[in-house]
Amino acid sequence: MSTPTDTRTFSDSIAGYVTTYEPTLDRFGLRTSNGRTVTIHLDENVNSQIVRNLGEPYQDTTAATRDMLAEGRFVFVYGLFYQWDGGERVEARMITFPEQARGAYVFEHPGWWVHQACQIADFYLRGHFPDGVYDWRNFRTKLTLHGTHVPDNGQDIRQETDTISRLVYGLATAFMLTGEERFLEAAESGTGYLREHMRVADDDGGFVYWYHGIDITPSGQRKVFASEFGDDYDAVPMYEQIYALAGPTQTFRITGDPRILSDIDRTVTLFDRHFRDRERGGFFSHLDPITMDPRSDSLGRNRARKNWNSVGDHAPAYLINAYLATGREDFASLLAETADTIAERFPDEPNSPFVQERFHEDWSPDRTWGWQQDRAVVGHNLKIAWNLTRIRSLVDREQYSVLAERIAEIMPAVGSDQQRGGWYDVVERRADPDSGAHRLVWHDRKAWWQQEQSILAYLILAGTTGDPEHRRLAREAAAFYNAFFLDYDDGGVYFNVLANGTPYLVGTERLKGSHSMAGYHALELCYLAATYTGLLITGAPMTLHFRPRPDADRTLRVSPDLLPPGSIEIARVWIGDEPYHHFDAKELTVQLPESDVPLKVRVEVEPASIRLRMSSESDGDTAHVYCEGVIDRDELEKFRRGLAEALEAKPRRVEFHLCKVSQICRPAINELLFQRAKIGLETDFVIAGCSLPEVTKALMATDAFVLDNDHHCDDPA
Repeated sequence: MSTPTDTRTFSDSIAGYVTTYEPTLDRFGLRTSNGRTVTIHLDENVNSQIVRNLGEPYQDTTAATRDMLAEGRFVFVYGLFYQWDGGERVEARMITFPEQARGAYVFEHPGWWVHQACQIADFYLRGHFPDGVYDWRNFRTKLTLHGTHVPDNGQDIRQETDTISRLVYGLATAFMLTGEERFLEAAESGTGYLREHMRVADDDGGFVYWYHGIDITPSGQRKVFASEFGDDYDAVPMYEQIYALAGPTQTFRITGDPRILSDIDRTVTLFDRHFRDRERGGFFSHLDPITMDPRSDSLGRNRARKNWNSVGDHAPAYLINAYLATGREDFASLLAETADTIAERFPDEPNSPFVQERFHEDWSPDRTWGWQQDRAVVGHNLKIAWNLTRIRSLVDREQYSVLAERIAEIMPAVGSDQQRGGWYDVVERRADPDSGAHRLVWHDRKAWWQQEQSILAYLILAGTTGDPEHRRLAREAAAFYNAFFLDYDDGGVYFNVLANGTPYLVGTERLKGSHSMAGYHALELCYLAATYTGLLITGAPMTLHFRPRPDADRTLRVSPDLLPPGSIEIARVWIGDEPYHHFDAKELTVQLPESDVPLKVRVEVEPASIRLRMSSESDGDTAHVYCEGVIDRDELEKFRRGLAEALEAKPRRVEFHLCKVSQICRPAINELLFQRAKIGLETDFVIAGCSLPEVTKALMATDAFVLDNDHHCDDPA
């Protein structure tokens, strides 16, 4: 028998899938992501909730907790752990459900990521521009947990180019998702500020470079050319020049401003002329600010070095977006070049499951550099898997997919927390000889941006391969992020959480604006998670917003990302509020009319092959529900969700336009009957127009519908 000194008591969390629920013993079984089984005990002190989005009220499910513990349901459990020699007992205190119902993950709802993007973008606008005037002279790099500027106490104020550019990217992205004017207004003014204050045009050399930042002083501004960030001090780091393009390039996708394209081209000229290694390939990571020489002795440990950032950051930061906006072959060629370099140089098996991230000039590994030594940044490995999968849709080279899927296969065991969920930060690249584990370097905290990389990597792999294991891992990662990183009190997302999901609010990691954080990753996640989930996995359409200027190219390219050829197409286009028909659905281009003012363009894209297409609109007291395709068990959740949205406004008449429905299953009919009873007898359910006889017969047999042959089954306006 164990004595009190043999017993270890602590609070912790655990995540997994419900295996059984035993009501007589008030406990349930849990299987973790890696297959470990644990018994979770319940009592009168347990509470539960459903994961909610930013700006939504708390969703308490305590009274229904036990009813919700269905087999296969994914849950997070926080509670008390009692361990002794030969035994363990876990008592739940809080259970968090990422699913509204079994299989219905809240973040797979079509509006989830769009709503979150709006909330996050507004958080940053309120924080930096509380008066609603988007004057970037008032921008400050540091933003507190509560979304206010850190007091300057009379000191000079540093504005960093990358931080502004990343926020501009986030605001432009929020506009693309929502169409809210304030986001575009702020993004355009931020881009203008970068061009006016942070950009240096070397007309003799034909290139552009960007200051590290500027100091706002009582007497004016002081330009800061070389970086003053510790890792890059007194050098021009490649990644700073790369990320200076992130915000302007995303803004260019929306507006087509030719001045921005010129800046992109001339910054790429800088990369080609000064950072490129023409003998051995790739790009150097740093330049001497005086001589622009990557081999200068003044660079110290950064002399003649190459790293992940100098090669791999081009694609996600600006290059994919520049290609999407222009379709230019030179951008495609540079994407292929960087992907080829990664596929050839970065893998390090069998020495390590993690890629090699730092190199000398001759591509020999640099395993002694600064803080990194022989260590791996988990998120960089996942970022490679994500971006190689994207580029494979443009450049059909099998080695990209081979490496991406290999990384996806081996990363969970070495980089994720398979008890609690989520992904770690920095680990040793080589396994500990005693335990076989890759030891954590500094802590077991989890950073927001590394969760983003995991979600996007597994989402795009799930969508392009159809592998259910990829989708499972994407769901687990998205569940952890949405359960623990959203700040419901102050807004925005946390920088870091502890292993168990508790926010870590110490030092600079307490901030929501800093050298490292500015809304970029959180809003990139919203945009691309919405893209991959809807267009590649769940079959939901996606609406994008553009505002091309009068001097923009009159061919508007609207593909949301690099996706498999032929996988999506344009469904509908509006200019202003009027339908517009001059577009190529399969090429994903819109031919714009000439105009003296910026055009308000709204585009709906959808999967090229979609089993159930469903939309609704309201016309006074009448709701119109349009369905096309098959309404079977596989599409039941989409049908249920679309029906709920149509009925939300409590219409007096609901017209179902079903002429393009070829099949409807009995559970879908039952769902209609259930909702018909819930909404009340004063509301009519009407079959409008000429649905197939078997569909009409199935519905009319329920005596719950009215048949209206005077109406035509038209497409929605």
